Amino acid sequence: MQLLLTYDVVTTTPEGRRRLRKMAKLCEGYGHRVQKSVFEIVCDDAELLTLLDGATRIMDASADSVRIYRLPANGFAAVHRLGVAEPVPHTDPLIM
Repeated sequence: MQLLLTYDVVTTTPEGRRRLRKMAKLCEGYGHRVQKSVFEIVCDDAELLTLLDGATRIMDASADSVRIYRLPANGFAAVHRLGVAEPVPHTDPLIM
């Protein structure tokens, strides 16, 4: 499945900045960063559950926000990019 994940973490405290770094690291393990807090992810159901569990453990549900949009098949192929946005090779292996 193809997903678009976005997050917003409150960074006014040291704990918030730590959560932001942890959330970024978690998402980098699953997909490609296309903007500062936006990731394009290709995964299966099991990986999605693991990602959701990790995000839930990291975030402060009273202050932070995570949104995951499930895209239709080949959704990344239909992306319109403007400016310096580069296409992302979703079929290549994700190397960590």
